[in-house]
Amino acid sequence: MKSLISPVWVRPLKLLTGAVLALNVSAAASGEVLAQSKSQVIKQQIQTLRQSTQRWIQVKLSEQKLVAWEGNKPVYAIVVSTGKKSTPTRTGVFKIQSKHKSTRMRGSDYDVPNVPHTMYYSGGYAIHGAYWHRRFGTPVSHGCVNLAPNHAKWLFKWASIGTPVVVHK
Repeated sequence: MKSLISPVWVRPLKLLTGAVLALNVSAAASGEVLAQSKSQVIKQQIQTLRQSTQRWIQVKLSEQKLVAWEGNKPVYAIVVSTGKKSTPTRTGVFKIQSKHKSTRMRGSDYDVPNVPHTMYYSGGYAIHGAYWHRRFGTPVSHGCVNLAPNHAKWLFKWASIGTPVVVHK
């Protein structure tokens, strides 16, 4: 998967050393502005989703596991393959943006036709079936979340556009 960062922005970002922060800015009653780290935002979103009855998807990179939730109840859990070290899966809170029963996926070093049950959640990042490997549990993708085709089919039917996707370490 190609980098989604524009080269124009890379130079100023190189000045930052240490932890990268995703800012969640909110005005407090006193007028102060609060900034939270990306991991804090993710934890907070998980807590909020667990207190709802909403359907949502959690991807745990360290466990290579995907869990489909309905509020605080896990309804489906499977082993997946996420991005390898050179092409990591982005962490964050996203939503399913589009669904394709079958699509072609291309990058600089791959061209895969008929990728089944693809759900894009952030630019070119997607959850989809992978018929070309059986190395689930091992990071092998170009940044996407790979599932066995039968599991991808189940998730595709269960999730809708707008379903939250939470990806974390």
